[in-house]
Amino acid sequence: MTVSVRPATASAPPAAPATTAEPGLEARLAARLADMTVRLEEAAVAHEVRTAHLSTDPIDLADVITAPYTPVTIPAAVPPPTYRTPVAALLERAQHHMETAGWCKDALTDESGAVCLMGAIRAEARGDAGLAGEAAHVLMDAIHREFGDHVPSVPAFNDRQRDGRTPARMLQRAAGLADARLL
Repeated sequence: MTVSVRPATASAPPAAPATTAEPGLEARLAARLADMTVRLEEAAVAHEVRTAHLSTDPIDLADVITAPYTPVTIPAAVPPPTYRTPVAALLERAQHHMETAGWCKDALTDESGAVCLMGAIRAEARGDAGLAGEAAHVLMDAIHREFGDHVPSVPAFNDRQRDGRTPARMLQRAAGLADARLL
């Protein structure tokens, strides 16, 4: 009797499930860069196709400019009044007038149209000397409150300033003071 002997075979271990390792940050960035490069190249080709019919001849400026430039002056919009009393409203308008026309010193109005404190008040009073006088009186009170009694007059205060910020601020304060006094 013959005995057949089978060679011993090792049984293979069960196969491990295949795991897909997620690509690292560098690989993902490289893939995104390649994708964006392709998209940009496609966009460049599409732009060239869409604009191929456009003329690229240089433009002569003499053909475009036909008349000398004339600046257009648009008057500044007057904001709605904050104050309802006549003197306060006048002072508020004078502040706006000074801010839009500009500020000057040593004159009511200069050659460019800029105004001093009294020039702004008189311009906005439109000939009503009584109203302009009341406004100047309230303005002087506001100046004295902030700078003391050593300031002799509104024009003297105006002419001591370096720019229009302080005069405009004083018109604003005087408007508040006139409104509080119901003037």
